[in-house]
Amino acid sequence: MPDELEGRSKNDLATTAAELYYLQDWKMEDIGKKLNLSRSSVSRLLETARNRGIVEFRINRPSDRSNNLAEQLKSKYSISANVIEVFENSTADERLEIVGAETAKKLGNFFRPGITIGLAWGSTISSVSRHMHNYRVANSTVVQLNGAGNDHSTGISYSGEILNQFGQSLGANVVHFPVPAFFDDPAAKQVMWKERSTKRILDIQSRIDLAIFGLGRIDSEVPSQVYQAGYLGKSDLDDLNAEQVVGDIATVFFRSDGSWRDIGLNNRSSGPGLDQLKRTPKRVCVASGIAKIEALRGAIAGGYITDLFIDDLTAEKLLENSN
Repeated sequence: MPDELEGRSKNDLATTAAELYYLQDWKMEDIGKKLNLSRSSVSRLLETARNRGIVEFRINRPSDRSNNLAEQLKSKYSISANVIEVFENSTADERLEIVGAETAKKLGNFFRPGITIGLAWGSTISSVSRHMHNYRVANSTVVQLNGAGNDHSTGISYSGEILNQFGQSLGANVVHFPVPAFFDDPAAKQVMWKERSTKRILDIQSRIDLAIFGLGRIDSEVPSQVYQAGYLGKSDLDDLNAEQVVGDIATVFFRSDGSWRDIGLNNRSSGPGLDQLKRTPKRVCVASGIAKIEALRGAIAGGYITDLFIDDLTAEKLLENSN
């Protein structure tokens, strides 16, 4: 090192040069003027800082971060998680589409010949369906888990599009469930459930190998279909709030502890009981948006999820807010 550095600790100079260059974004020429050194001496000081460990570099790959979040979710909640990187400034709709597209890419890992898949319609699964690949799974069946009709629509065009897109992708037999999302009277549901045509579909639902669903939430950033499309009246929403409901799976509502059986509206819902859902070997939940966190925590508490596809921001918030 030239005489211009004499009388000063090389480590001290290297540290100062590194702080100015890497932390404050100074140019070498400006650092040289401040330290009364030549540009080449500043360059050598920066090399010294690197060689002596004064400066360390670390590259955080997106995949490393996602994998780390997935491992934390698995450790905390005993579920298999796929964390999907999304641009930080993405809108809620863009985030949902990215999660839907990435989920669709990986769903092939869950399919096998002869599989029966139960689908819950909704905004999230609609996004997944739009990005489905051609998997072509022999002897497969896709069955609708909950009715979609309400007092002004059969719901067939909406739910049918989702089921048909999955069916076309897999080359599967598609089984629609042409009943209301919610019956006006629980007694009417009980009568319908006794019909042979309905019992056939209920039997298929009870034997599914894989359930794929999103989580309904009244304050979701991308409005949940069941809350925005006329399925629930004000009195229904008031009842759900009074019963401390945090979300729904296939139009079956649950609380933050996963409880659901004594929630009144569930007596009129066409969706499968959550005890039945838990008997399904694989239960894939797709979630996007931090407004879904309370619903996620409730679904996890109830044991309704085995596999989770989730965006990175929501995964971080879920871990931050865990007890």
